[in-house]
Order: sequence, then C-alpha cells, then structure tokens
Amino acid sequence: MDQRRSPSPAERKRDPERTRARIMEAAAAEFGAKGYAATRTTDIAARAGVNKQLISYYFGGKEGLYREIATSWHTEGRAMASPDQPLDEVIAAFVMTTAHNRDQGRLWAWANLSGDMPPVDGEFLRAQAEMFRARQSTGEIPADLDPNMLLLALMAAAAAPLTLQETARQLTGEDPATPEFAEKYAAQLGRLVRHLSANG
Repeated sequence: MDQRRSPSPAERKRDPERTRARIMEAAAAEFGAKGYAATRTTDIAARAGVNKQLISYYFGGKEGLYREIATSWHTEGRAMASPDQPLDEVIAAFVMTTAHNRDQGRLWAWANLSGDMPPVDGEFLRAQAEMFRARQSTGEIPADLDPNMLLLALMAAAAAPLTLQETARQLTGEDPATPEFAEKYAAQLGRLVRHLSANG
C-alpha cells in the first residue's frame, strides 16, 4: 500500500474532531513515553488506529501535531488559572490535571529535560507571570517574592508527584500515581500557598 496517498474522502468524513482528538491523545502518549525525536508518526497513527497520512492532513506533520498539543494544554491552563480563582485552588487544579493526564505531564517533563521538542510560543507563561504580578499587587502573594521565580517553583511543585514519583513514594510510602495521593498532595500544596498569602 502506498503510504504517501492522501486520506480517502470516507476517512476525512468520519467525525474529524473525534479523529483529531484520538491522534492528539496518541501523540501525547508517544511523546511522553519516548520524547519528540524518537517518536515516529507511524507509531502515533498505529496507537490512534488511523492512517498516518491523517497526521499530515490535520496537523501538517509531527511538529504541527506537537504544537497543537501544546496549544490545547495552554488553553486548558488559561481556563484553570483564571485570576478570579484563589491561587491555592489554581495550583491544586494543576496538580489534579497532571494526575489525570499523566501522558501530557510526561511530555512536559521530556520537553524540559531533553530539549528535543520544537519551541512553542511563550505567551502562556508570560501571561501567567503577569497574573502573578497582579495577585501580588492585591496582597495575595508576598511583595518580596519574584513572581517569575514563584511561578517556576509552583509549577515544579504541582508536577512533583509525576516528575519525582520515586522520591514521593520513598518519602510517603504511598503510590503517587493514585488519585488518592494526588488529592492529598493537592490539598497540602494548596495549604502551603494559603500560608504564603497569610504571611504576605
């Protein structure tokens, strides 16, 4: 079979949004397991159960697919990090999101550790830093903390049950991959953030 062929009209008509979502889910799992460079579109397509040409059709190739995943994640992050939400609830929500979507969490960890992922627009992080400055101006964050450094520290803390899984297991004697651990950790991290506000 010619792998270079375009997707058939029948393939293109089969619930394109669902197909795109399946491809993105499969790609997050493959990127998270192997890193960007080692992941092949053939493996993504096989995991998604689609013809690999659909990756080019919908996303323009592997790099476009990765950028689409990053954009989707940032859109979700913006919704969770609304300035109307108390910071402790925002951080707890990020803990739970990483717990429920470990593939994307691993992808994020790979991107930071390996440096082999395509660069993505930093607008999301810049916007989050601005929100931290706004929270600082209202007294929610102590004035003597650098908002960028605090954001970095809290992002790392929110991901710790995934990125420091073995350390968490050794410290607590619990399985950090379970929902129960995530809920307990999210509550504790939220409490830590409330202490920051109380002591500001």
